[in-house]
Amino acid sequence: MKPWHIAILVLLIALFGWVGWNLYEERRELSGDLRELSEKVTALKTENESLSERIEYFAHSENLLKELKSQFNYRSEGEKLIILVPGTGSEATGTATST
Repeated sequence: MKPWHIAILVLLIALFGWVGWNLYEERRELSGDLRELSEKVTALKTENESLSERIEYFAHSENLLKELKSQFNYRSEGEKLIILVPGTGSEATGTATST
């Protein structure tokens, strides 16, 4: 075999090796991206289920009113509000009322 045939053969082998290595690196990178995206999808599905449950819970007006009262100290007309303040040690619990 002539020397230039060997040089071309070596160049072709090097080229195929380089292309193969690049494909391997890209596949490895994409596999990592796929793993990350799969974890995000799982987390988002869990969050969606939680949000759907909350939407269903708040779809009932009595639950919405209960949440409004608990978070904003809202009270209906004629309803009294009692605030309990925890005491320290053996002291009595203090209360305050508002009408």
